[in-house]
Amino acid sequence: MIRPDDLAHCREAIRHGSLSFHAASKLLPAKVRDPALALYAFCRLADDEVDEGEYQTGAVLRLQERLDLAYAGKPRNAPEDRAFAAIVQDFDMPRALPEALLEGLAWDAAEHRYDTLGGVRDYSARVAAAVGAMMCVLMRVRDPDALARACDLGVAMQLTNIARDVGEDARMGRIYLPLDWLAEAGVDPLNFVREPLPTDAVRQMVKRLLAEADRLYRRSEAGINVLPVQARTGIWAARLIYAGIGKQLKRQGYDSISMRAHTSTTQKLGWLMQSTARTAGSLIMPKSAVIYAQPLGEVAFLVDAASRKRPDQSRPSSVLDILTELKAREASIGTRRPMA
Repeated sequence: MIRPDDLAHCREAIRHGSLSFHAASKLLPAKVRDPALALYAFCRLADDEVDEGEYQTGAVLRLQERLDLAYAGKPRNAPEDRAFAAIVQDFDMPRALPEALLEGLAWDAAEHRYDTLGGVRDYSARVAAAVGAMMCVLMRVRDPDALARACDLGVAMQLTNIARDVGEDARMGRIYLPLDWLAEAGVDPLNFVREPLPTDAVRQMVKRLLAEADRLYRRSEAGINVLPVQARTGIWAARLIYAGIGKQLKRQGYDSISMRAHTSTTQKLGWLMQSTARTAGSLIMPKSAVIYAQPLGEVAFLVDAASRKRPDQSRPSSVLDILTELKAREASIGTRRPMA
C-alpha cells in the first residue's frame, strides 16, 4: 500500500502541476484516485526532469535506474518513487508500460522529430497512451478492447497537447508537427524554430492535428462506457476537459504561437457536470460496436502488454537502442565538460 505521507505529497504535486487531471481525478473512486495520483506524480516528475533539466540525457539515464529500483522493490528514497513501487507490487504493473514512457522521454532527450503523423502517434503512444494503459491496470481492467480505447484517449490527449504548444515548443527548438506537413506547406523547420509565426499554413496544421485528436476522442468514448461504473465519470471528465483545450484553440483561430489556450474554472465545472450526465447515459445505452475497433498500430504493443497477451519483456530492444545512444552522447558530453 502507498504510504499516507507519500500519497499526500503526490496529491499536492498534481494539484500544482496538472490542473486538468487534478480536476478530473476528484470524480474517481478513492481506490482508483489514490494510485492514479501517485502514478501521475511519478510520470509528471519523470517528464519534468527530462523536459526542464540541463542535461536531458543524464535525466533519462537516471530514470532508467529509478525504474530498475522500483521493480526490484528497492525504490529511491523519494515519495514518488516509493509510491510507484507500491503500485507496481499492488497492481502487478507490466513493466513494458512504464518502459514505453521511458522510451518516449528518451526520444525527447535525443531531440527526435517525426516525418509523418504515424510517427507523431508513435511518440504519443509512449508518452501518453502508455499512461492510459496503466490507468486501466489501476482499475483492474485488462480487456484488450477497453485497453485499445484507453490508448485512443491517451493519443488524443497528447495530440491536443502538441497542438496547444506549437509555439512554446518551437521556441525551445522542438517540432512535433509531422515534417511532411511542413514540407507540403513550404515551411522550413530551421526557419520555423528561429522565428515561429502563426501563418495560415501553420494554423492549418494545428487544425489537422486537432481533427485527428477529435477522431480518437470519439473512438475512446466506447471504452469509457465499459470501465467500472464508479470510474467512468472521472475519465469522461478528463476526455471532455482535454478536448475543451482543442475547442479553445479553434476559437483562437488555431493560433497556438502568439497565445496559449487556457480553459476557465467555469468551463471545467461545466465539463464535470457533463461527465456525470454521460455516465448516467452509459448505464442505459447499449454497448457501442466501436469498442471492437482494432487498436491503432502504434499502440498495439501496449494493449498486448497490459492484457498479458504477451509475456512481459523487460526493456524492449528499441529502448535499449535509444539508451545506448544516449549513454554514448552523455559520455561525449562528459569529456567536454570543464573540471570543477
